[in-house]
Amino acid sequence: MLFKKSLLQELVSTAIGAFLILLGIVIAQRVAYYIGVAAKGSLASDAINTLLGFSMLKFLPMLLSLTLFLAVLLTLARWHRDSEMVVWFSSGKGIASWVRPVLTFALPVIIVIAFLSLFVTPWATHKGADFRDQLKSRDELASISPGVFKESRSADRVFFVESFDELGNVVKNIFVQSVQHQKLGIIVAAQGHRESAANDDSFLVMQNGRRYEGKPNTPEFSTTEFERYAIRIEPAEVKQEPPSTQSKSSMELLQNHSNDSNAEIQWRLAIPISAFVLVLLAIPLSFVDPRSGRSANLMMALLIYVIYNNLLSIMQAWLAQGKLSPMVGLWPVHVFFLVLTFYMFYRRLFLLPMIPRLWFK
Repeated sequence: MLFKKSLLQELVSTAIGAFLILLGIVIAQRVAYYIGVAAKGSLASDAINTLLGFSMLKFLPMLLSLTLFLAVLLTLARWHRDSEMVVWFSSGKGIASWVRPVLTFALPVIIVIAFLSLFVTPWATHKGADFRDQLKSRDELASISPGVFKESRSADRVFFVESFDELGNVVKNIFVQSVQHQKLGIIVAAQGHRESAANDDSFLVMQNGRRYEGKPNTPEFSTTEFERYAIRIEPAEVKQEPPSTQSKSSMELLQNHSNDSNAEIQWRLAIPISAFVLVLLAIPLSFVDPRSGRSANLMMALLIYVIYNNLLSIMQAWLAQGKLSPMVGLWPVHVFFLVLTFYMFYRRLFLLPMIPRLWFK
């Protein structure tokens, strides 16, 4: 009882710490990416949080799978390193005694991973694609960021605003460059705002400014001062594309027997299955050999994790291309690593107990 309680407590605390670290790394990477896109004017700054939320839901199954693997590996490796395993081994606990408490800790999380992979991730992918389409359908003003030049989709206008007011309704220090009838026009205004007409047409209304117009490469130009000047903003037309395989629900994939659908549904099933196999594999991998250093087993474990996921990705691509039968699918990878797990247990049970006797010779 004391053995299981102490193991479960440390597994939970290690898993929470590992998950928070991994989550922080992924969030920082995605935020940096979205900020870079927004800085180029391709993404509205108010859409970053929503896209980040959908993106994190997509990464969550893989994060939880890696968290389980690291939690079991790091916890048991510390027990080996601090000689706590010697105490449990001397009290009659073999390496097989770790399987049940580890699975007690891991199985609820694996069930959550399966639910996320089969249902939540496709939903997040679908909603994220819909949200991106909504962003593309917004006009040019909706994606303008302060201090960034924004070119219109038709490439005949360039917008620049210095800042927004506190409520975001009024823009200050506006610059608009446009080309109409082979004439270059430049408008500068102290401030402006958006207005909608009765027919739902959208206008950028500028106040207290000037308009310069002339032919390029000629001295001919005119200057006009105005108190109020409105520019019609053309609505964006977005071509509706069919939903991707990743955004389809699992039920749709099961009803559709195409290669892409088979590959996607087997990938979704592979995430919780690989989490289960890796949790078992982490038990014999956690053994620390004093002669090989403290980080040798951790490096080997991470290498196995990377190879496992890369092999799954390769097999999924072959399945989508029709090079593999759906009956074969991704199962050879799971079987290989499951056999490796049994071999590691066998090696730990029957071969490694001889090592301490060799150390004293």
